[in-house]
Amino acid sequence: MEDYLKIDQVRKKFGNAITLKNLSFSVSQGEFLCLLGPSGCGKTTLLRIIAGLENPSSGRVFINGKDMTTAPPAKRNIGVVFQSYALFPNLTALKNVEFGLKAKKIHRREVREKALEALEMVGLAEKKDYYPAQLSGGQQQRVALARALALSPDILLLDEPLSALDAKVRETLRSEIRSLQERLGITTIMVTHDQEEALTMADKIIVMKSAEIMQIGTPQEIYQLPANPFVADFIGAMNFIHLHSAHSNGQLLAIRPEQIVLTDDGTGIRATVEKLEFRGPIYRGMVTLEDPASLLHGKLVLIDLPIDIVQQRKIKKGSVLTLSLGEKQMLSYQEKVGV
Repeated sequence: MEDYLKIDQVRKKFGNAITLKNLSFSVSQGEFLCLLGPSGCGKTTLLRIIAGLENPSSGRVFINGKDMTTAPPAKRNIGVVFQSYALFPNLTALKNVEFGLKAKKIHRREVREKALEALEMVGLAEKKDYYPAQLSGGQQQRVALARALALSPDILLLDEPLSALDAKVRETLRSEIRSLQERLGITTIMVTHDQEEALTMADKIIVMKSAEIMQIGTPQEIYQLPANPFVADFIGAMNFIHLHSAHSNGQLLAIRPEQIVLTDDGTGIRATVEKLEFRGPIYRGMVTLEDPASLLHGKLVLIDLPIDIVQQRKIKKGSVLTLSLGEKQMLSYQEKVGV
């Protein structure tokens, strides 16, 4: 697939504060990219630069091979959906969707047809005459999405579109957005700080921290092979085991709770259960490793235990287990000693 959007050494500075540090990456046509990171890392600023709502201090933005760095938003054919919905309270769902189309100077009948088609796409055709106050949060966000899609944009930008919704609605809507995006084949970039959202929706994820890119990869690569401790810690639960000795040279081992497994033959590392938390299909346990001959002795780690195993073996606080630490899956990083 060819690069449809290319960000080349984009830097943004507000006063003395650097919001983006020379970022470079590309997005293929039809790809769903998630910009993932904590608040204040520069995700939304980057999205606004792509939309043409902010100008970069340096660097360039290419869309479909054309340099669009200084092009105004109207010249970019980009649809934007904000976290706050930004609907007009005095207009019906249909009128809200029609609003952006009217600026296109197309015939009134075509405006109505395109707006109805967009509402149909998001499953809200029957709510076309409802005002925003009469709609749920999820329905309002669907109207905002329909308004963006009605313009037939080349690129769809989503700025934390689901963060204001409750968990069940968020889960449903993210599945709907992904299905719609795949059906339309529209190049989409979504800003989120929700790791689950990024892992379930994206073709590619860019993890950001403090105005910089930490890692670019597929959800599987980001989860299974995090490039550094920040990414490892930000995506899912991770055990970090610090090894400080004359031979380890500040080594940091990392392994996910689900990769540590109970052994049936008695081999492995002994561990005492300090705590158990019920989490539906699993119990999340905290255990102390007991291996006096190794640097792992006395380390606390999290493990995930299937509910049936916990019940069959009557595992509880104080139980002694033998564990395999999944050495093949264990990651190793070099720590900055003294930091």
